Amino acid sequence: MKVVIEFYRTRIADDAHAVVGRETVDAADLDAAIEIAGLLARTLNMPQWPDAVAIADADGAMIYSGIIAAQAGTDEGAPS
Repeated sequence: MKVVIEFYRTRIADDAHAVVGRETVDAADLDAAIEIAGLLARTLNMPQWPDAVAIADADGAMIYSGIIAAQAGTDEGAPS
C-alpha cells in the first residue's frame, strides 16, 4: 500500500504542528509503514529533528500518528 509519512515538530505551549519532512512510500501494511517511518526519522535530512509522525493512506485518511524518538541511537546533533 502507498502511504504518506509526515514528520513534524510540536510546540507544547499551543500544540502547534510544523511539518519538517514528508515522504511517500510503499509499505506492506501499517506495521511496515511505522517501521519505515522510524528509519526515515533517523536518516532523512530534515531542518529539525521530528518529534512526531503521521501516516496517511493514498486517499489522505490518517491511519496512524504518534510520538517518535528520532534521536535515539544517534550521537549526532540535529541537522543544520
